[in-house]
Amino acid sequence: MKKWAVKVQRPDLLPVITLDLYLMRWAAGWMAPWLPLNLGHDLTLIVDEFGTKLFEEIDYLNEGRNAEKFATNFRNDPTVKVPSIYWRYSSQRVLTLEWIHGFKLTDTDRIQEAGLDTDALIEIGVTSGLRQLLEFGFFHADPHPGNLFAMAPHCNVEVRGGIADQIGTQMAYIDFGMMDQLEESAKETLVDAVVHLINKDYFELAKDFVKLGFLTPDTDIQPIVPALETVLGDMMGESVRDFNFKTITDRFSELMYDYPFRLPAKFALIIRSLVTQEGLALTLNPDFKIIDVAYPYIAKRLLTGESPELRRRLLEVLFKDGKFRWDRLENLISIARTDNKFDLLPTARLGLEYLLSDEGKFLRRQLLIALTEDDRLHTEEVQRLWNLIKDELQPARLFNAAIGAITGISAVGASALLPSPLTFINKGQG
Repeated sequence: MKKWAVKVQRPDLLPVITLDLYLMRWAAGWMAPWLPLNLGHDLTLIVDEFGTKLFEEIDYLNEGRNAEKFATNFRNDPTVKVPSIYWRYSSQRVLTLEWIHGFKLTDTDRIQEAGLDTDALIEIGVTSGLRQLLEFGFFHADPHPGNLFAMAPHCNVEVRGGIADQIGTQMAYIDFGMMDQLEESAKETLVDAVVHLINKDYFELAKDFVKLGFLTPDTDIQPIVPALETVLGDMMGESVRDFNFKTITDRFSELMYDYPFRLPAKFALIIRSLVTQEGLALTLNPDFKIIDVAYPYIAKRLLTGESPELRRRLLEVLFKDGKFRWDRLENLISIARTDNKFDLLPTARLGLEYLLSDEGKFLRRQLLIALTEDDRLHTEEVQRLWNLIKDELQPARLFNAAIGAITGISAVGASALLPSPLTFINKGQG
């Protein structure tokens, strides 16, 4: 017998919430001038953002629409479960949805008894969280323990596009009342910030903070750059695996005393969401390192580069001061391969297609220069790179990928891929 979950709103909830928010906003306005942080001037805006989301949360028709949008985003990811909405039995104050058979993520005893893989659950949670922010821009702003469930593996489950013979460990999201949407420019800037952090380019990172609203456009960022390097520098060094959101938010709290950082209202929800999810992950595995999951995801996103914007950001990672960084390519591939689901061959095919395209003309030229720069052939770097990937790129698979990539290239187009003899002459004279 199919079970339903019915969510019924408490009577007179709207006037109670309205009064509470009015009092919170009054208190925020009164307290703001007395706060020692630059956060103070935005405190009422944070309350307003929270209030807006709270009013959206008590509209159950809006919650149902959010759930279906979230489910559509993850329609090709069988590890993420979203309950179906039964619209016939739903209204603004009543929501009827599919019952989730699972365990709260804080119920570690039952999760272990069920034989669920806690590390797999962590990976699902971190990866789905990053996808919400960096791919879709539509994110769950209230991922507390009551809204996330671990589900045991089961068979013959219907998924969009067909029947999956077996689905492994799943994580279910519920309660889609408090959601938020990032603009495309904010998503792109977040990816830029990750790239600049990888490159240790703290000047560009400071400019990213301006774009995201953490600093005002008229802020002199010059004195802030050394502070960012002090706070973030060791996170990209030997202690990179100790990176976590709690640490970074604590460190930025210290920066707000001395520099004009502020907390944009929208990012208050994002930071709360990230810190909460990280706390849940640590509940499942106290030795969990977020970087072990986040880095492979970011590396894989950059290497696959399915959009021109991502390919441009990959070039930013691979080139420094006009020179190709072989070590960064090796590191990206090594990091991405720590994700067991990462297949290098499709990535190689995408890379080859990009090289053969008009858009890849600059990269073809730069790679040619990289192979011969400093007046020597970089055979050692190429050999090291080949040793890293040769086990996955078997000749037959590599040949098929190459054939697929060059299909449709005309003779004229193919000749354009070959460097002109003048390239070598000019290089030798330069």
